[in-house]
Amino acid sequence: MGISEKMWEGISRVIRMDTKVESLANTVKDQQSRIEDLTGRVIRLETALEIALSVRVDKPVAKRIKKTK
Repeated sequence: MGISEKMWEGISRVIRMDTKVESLANTVKDQQSRIEDLTGRVIRLETALEIALSVRVDKPVAKRIKKTK
C-alpha cells in the first residue's frame, strides 16, 4: 500500500469519525434535554408531596361525635 493510499484511508476514517461524533453530540443533546425535563418534573413532585404532607400535619382530622338517643 502506497503513502497516498494510507493517507486517503486516514482521511476517510477521520471523515467517518466526524459523522459519528456529530451523531453522538446530537444524542447527548437530546438526553440532556430529557434529563432537564425529568429534573423539573421531580422538583414539582417533591413540592406537591411537601405541600400534601404539611397540610396533613397542620390540620388534624376531626373526630366524629356519636349522637346519643
